[in-house]
Amino acid sequence: MELDNIIQQRKSIRKYTDQPVDKETIEKILESARLAPSAVNFQPWKFYVCTSEEAKKAVRDSYNREWFAAAHVYLIACGDHDKSWKRPNDGKDHCDIDIAIAVEHIVLKVTDMGLATCWVCNFDAQQIKRFLQLPDSMEPMVLLPLGYPVENYEADARNKKRNAFSEISEWI
Repeated sequence: MELDNIIQQRKSIRKYTDQPVDKETIEKILESARLAPSAVNFQPWKFYVCTSEEAKKAVRDSYNREWFAAAHVYLIACGDHDKSWKRPNDGKDHCDIDIAIAVEHIVLKVTDMGLATCWVCNFDAQQIKRFLQLPDSMEPMVLLPLGYPVENYEADARNKKRNAFSEISEWI
């Protein structure tokens, strides 16, 4: 798939088949995050792959939605604020930005491989932090359910609304 096609095909999918996602596929997906750029190349991320029933239950409990429970694998994207770059003149922490870039690399790779996911940020981060026993510097930022999309599933139409070029850009 060419990049333009991948970008156009990417959707927030909330319906998954029963087909399992194998370890090799997950590793290919994670490789796309490993190669993502980050501020000063600090790579302040860690991705937890949840495949055990105990881990999947903990993730599902942090975001209790029926559609979410159908995924076979969950990735938890965490940022380490002790490792992230801070802009010297104002201290701006780029951890969130770095995680967002890596997660979007994952989302595009998932699309390219014929799988599906959906960014989930509205979850109980403290519950995940306790489950993973993360240090204070580590923040769970994004949950990504992974699975194969139900055939002919149309993502929520809200995902297709985009602002016009004139609304998002200004040439100076």
